[in-house]
Amino acid sequence: MLSRWAKFKQLRHFAASGLLILTVTGCATAPGQRPARSAGAASQPLDHLVVATPDAEHDLIAQLLAGEMALTRTDLKTASAAYGKAMMLSNDPRVAEQAAGMAIAVHDNALAEQAIARWQALGAKPASLAMARAQLALDRGDSDEARHQLELLTGSGDPDAWRQFGRALLSSRDPSQAARLLEALATPQRLPADAQAWLAMSELGDKLGRHAYAQQIADAAIKRFNSAETYAWAGRLKFSNGDRAGAQVLFQKALARAPKNLGLRLAYATLLGQAGDYAGASKLLDSGPQNADTYSLRAALAARANDTKALTRLYAQLQRSPEQVRDSSAFLLGQLAEMLNRSEEALDWYSQVPDDDEHAFDADLRSAVLLHKQGKATEAHEQLSQMQTDYLDQPGQLRRAYEVDAGLFMQDQKYAQAEAAFSRALQVVPDDPELLYGRGLAYAEAGQTDQAVADFRRLLQLKPDDVDASNALGYTLADANRDLPEAEKLIQTARAAKPDDPAIADSWGWLQYRLGHLDQAEQSLRSAWQTRKDADVGIHLGEVLWKQGRQEDARRVFDEVRRIDPQSHNLHTTLKRLNP
Repeated sequence: MLSRWAKFKQLRHFAASGLLILTVTGCATAPGQRPARSAGAASQPLDHLVVATPDAEHDLIAQLLAGEMALTRTDLKTASAAYGKAMMLSNDPRVAEQAAGMAIAVHDNALAEQAIARWQALGAKPASLAMARAQLALDRGDSDEARHQLELLTGSGDPDAWRQFGRALLSSRDPSQAARLLEALATPQRLPADAQAWLAMSELGDKLGRHAYAQQIADAAIKRFNSAETYAWAGRLKFSNGDRAGAQVLFQKALARAPKNLGLRLAYATLLGQAGDYAGASKLLDSGPQNADTYSLRAALAARANDTKALTRLYAQLQRSPEQVRDSSAFLLGQLAEMLNRSEEALDWYSQVPDDDEHAFDADLRSAVLLHKQGKATEAHEQLSQMQTDYLDQPGQLRRAYEVDAGLFMQDQKYAQAEAAFSRALQVVPDDPELLYGRGLAYAEAGQTDQAVADFRRLLQLKPDDVDASNALGYTLADANRDLPEAEKLIQTARAAKPDDPAIADSWGWLQYRLGHLDQAEQSLRSAWQTRKDADVGIHLGEVLWKQGRQEDARRVFDEVRRIDPQSHNLHTTLKRLNP
């Protein structure tokens, strides 16, 4: 397939070659006027010229335009039909080549054969023809013909032959057929003296599930070329097959051949990190040349290891790095400053992330969160509001901006504003499960039980096995003291899925309280409270203790809740109800 830009340039060439440009010298004539002719002047030959305008079916430019427009709509069948007509109107082999590729893509074998024949007649290269015929045979499931054409292709001497060979196999609708042909034809005896071709065939074998073949070719490439890249690829294969020790040996040999190769060091460090060897990965990257990628991976490794000293050291090193590296790492510097609780510095770094940087959106999002954490809620929401305008035409980013906005409102217990933000996000992404869950919580906290129940029920329609949604709906019903048998069934389902979850234990305890089972309620709530000191769990436990006549025990729990959440609205409401 041609790229959009390549097709556009090709189209312009076709248009230019298909038009006849006549240049007539003489005086200019105003539109709508005929040039004056002297009486008795002889008629001129051009006076009687009739220009035949072809209909669309026989107009090359019209068919090329139709094909291009169909491609922009991803309407491949219409595009294929248009290019099929265009190739019969053009003597340009590229039109026939495009027609053949399109016909194969839409599995129109008859048109593909016609296009290949037309392409051959117009002077196609033998290697390209063999590639197209191999793809057509693969599409038909004709392995013998596919093998014959692929042998012609790889034996053509074309410098691009083995890359085309790989493309042909990847286009096959039958991976097992492609794998058999790969093993039969891409052998050490037939592969060219090009390490990249060997590695490409090994990678293709791995993709097609032929792991033993992939390793065989990788090992043979080491013996043939003895290069850093061959050792590195073989090491990757061993790692993916569970042989970590073997992988490390091969990567060490690769590094011995190219000790300053940044890409190699990054690949090896990534594998060590995936294996949980954060210290080994960090040691590998700490010394030697550095760039934005090494700093980024070192930061990720230190964060995973929860190594504050390493993060501090890395932050200082990156600040002293060359200007080009530092400028391209503004977002990473902001992240490091944020992890080290240097909020003002983080905000400063985030503000330096360029608008065209891939992390620009995330930098703005993190800035809003930091502003809120600093107590600047108004500024935080203003920034998120601006982002909602800036990213109006980008649904993914717009959704996240609304969701963060809603989350900050939830933290401030401003449930009406949170619900509004969740609702706007749901207009962008209707029936998004996470947004429905968030809005349901906002409704529940605001006491709008019917709306909360509706959102949780809708979520369970979309995801019937969603444990958190089952628990949320069950708790909401129990908290409203309604439909308790349904609430019991829902929470019991959640308990079975997550028996040790303190949030679910809290829901179960609160349901038992609504059912009048105070001892069971206390047991479940105390278990949840000991597991996680959550303010709402403590409020529930305190209320149960109060109802049991153990007011002093209840007050001690309520005092602890105050230390956790001094501004708890739920605690204030509960105390007012228990002790008016």
